[in-house]
Amino acid sequence: MTSDTIMFNRSHRFAALALATLVTLSNSASAADTLPLQRWRSYAGVSWDAPNNGADPAPFAASVSAPIAGLHFDAQGTAYVSTPRLVSAGAPATLSILDTSAKTGPARLTAFPSTQGNAVTAAPEQSLRNVLGFHVDRRNGWLWALDMGVVAGEAEAPAGSQKVLVLDLKSGRTVKRIALDGVADRKGSFLNDIVVDERRRVAYISDSGSRSAPNNRVGLIVADFASGKTRRVLDRHPSLQVEPGVKVVSHGAEVWPGKPLLIGINGIGLSPDGSTLYWTVTTGTRAHSLPTAILRKADASDAQIAEAVQDLGAVGGNTDGIVTDAQGGLYITDVTRNGIVKYEPRTKTMSLIASDEGVHWPDTPAFLPDGDLVFTSSSLNQHFAGAVKRGEERYELWRLSLSGHPAKTP
Repeated sequence: MTSDTIMFNRSHRFAALALATLVTLSNSASAADTLPLQRWRSYAGVSWDAPNNGADPAPFAASVSAPIAGLHFDAQGTAYVSTPRLVSAGAPATLSILDTSAKTGPARLTAFPSTQGNAVTAAPEQSLRNVLGFHVDRRNGWLWALDMGVVAGEAEAPAGSQKVLVLDLKSGRTVKRIALDGVADRKGSFLNDIVVDERRRVAYISDSGSRSAPNNRVGLIVADFASGKTRRVLDRHPSLQVEPGVKVVSHGAEVWPGKPLLIGINGIGLSPDGSTLYWTVTTGTRAHSLPTAILRKADASDAQIAEAVQDLGAVGGNTDGIVTDAQGGLYITDVTRNGIVKYEPRTKTMSLIASDEGVHWPDTPAFLPDGDLVFTSSSLNQHFAGAVKRGEERYELWRLSLSGHPAKTP
């Protein structure tokens, strides 16, 4: 073990001890200290069926096993969501369009690019099998779908199933397929999230290594659209790794006591100019960044890349998804304090800007075209533990107006 790693672990053991205190203090913040959150949509499960004579469609029979996780909007405000096949492989689709005009009943989903394009039984290198993270590319009119390949009940991802499919938003056709088997482990990888430099057409992918826990094979993957080449960097680096001694806490309770939730690098974000990459670790307490220029240098060594990693400080709780706004502000979902933390790069400050006890596991944040922030909240930890009863699932979208004024309706 290097001296740098020893120092890293010491600092993070201290952070773990401080987490309980931080959570207690921050949860005592009054509503006046934060911006108001709006429960924008609340769905009783999901459905891929068409409405019947205007009435709400019936929920999918195994809706409790298909929680909404990922969320992104295109330039017109169309919502795309992922329903990862981590609990069950039976959902008709793992990537869909969500009809946000519907306000009652189950979430109305339409498979994207098609039901066949989401079929588990189709060719694994061509069909979407298990999507958690994806990116809607407004500049190029594409959707970059990150397919982890493996579905519930499988010991490893089938050959060719770990991939990025770049899909045309209008037609659904596959624009590009980028294979990931060479940079991801079919047994141990957990391909979690993806962010894209839309101008340079370079994708950055987080591998949280959860399927190889407790010794997570974490890593960062760089994928170039033009060449189709991929590269894995920072393999098992401490800044991407589960922090020693840290427990994941949600609503004041440890998640999965006795069987700790061990998720390394998860949320991943990019500055508006594409020059800075950000990430957080779910079983951790801190945020990190890295200049992307060094990641695009083919001859940069892992040691050189590691030396460029910056610790941005403690977030204040455990985290999941992240996103940046047009001004460069970084927004992080805080699963411990049920809300949103903002990191301001110009002042290097981190603050909880919105929180609500009604939020259960805030996951993916995304921006509507009007600038409001929306994030998914689906009690993912409870679903993956099998603790949600059939018929009692609620999949919600929460909305935050960053101007401080009430979020617009609908």
